[in-house]
Amino acid sequence: MDPLQTLIDIEAIKQLKARYMRGVDTKDWELLASTFAPDARSVYNSGKHSFDGRDAIMGFLSDALGRTDVATLHHAHTPEIEITSEATARGTWYLEDFVINEAAGTEHMPSGTELHGTGIYSDEYVKIDGEWKISLTGYERIFEDLQPRHPDSKLTTRWDTG
Repeated sequence: MDPLQTLIDIEAIKQLKARYMRGVDTKDWELLASTFAPDARSVYNSGKHSFDGRDAIMGFLSDALGRTDVATLHHAHTPEIEITSEATARGTWYLEDFVINEAAGTEHMPSGTELHGTGIYSDEYVKIDGEWKISLTGYERIFEDLQPRHPDSKLTTRWDTG
């Protein structure tokens, strides 16, 4: 493979993962959906949350994180990306996430809690019509620390209208 094309593809995959993370944290579901191949699969949290197809993945993410009283921060860094063919690649990323659930509990997180965690993402990518997409994504947790929020804490987000 051409070394320059390999570098171009690696950079495109880095930007793809950055858009994925930004889509999650800004609740930009259209942007997030654009990062997935139609037949993508997910195996979040060691397969605890596994879904087949972009629509199923998006349904899970928007249901779990879509409320405006749930704020998230996701970082994916230290990428290790391997281009396996002209149209496929693999990636390993270190994940750090912080989730605040200020109000009502959800199926995924009790009310009034903060979660801080880390994990290792293992992704696969496919090039469709010249554009890299996520075909498989998921992470295995290294640690997860769930704590009650301090009673005097006040969450302010970009979605607050007052």
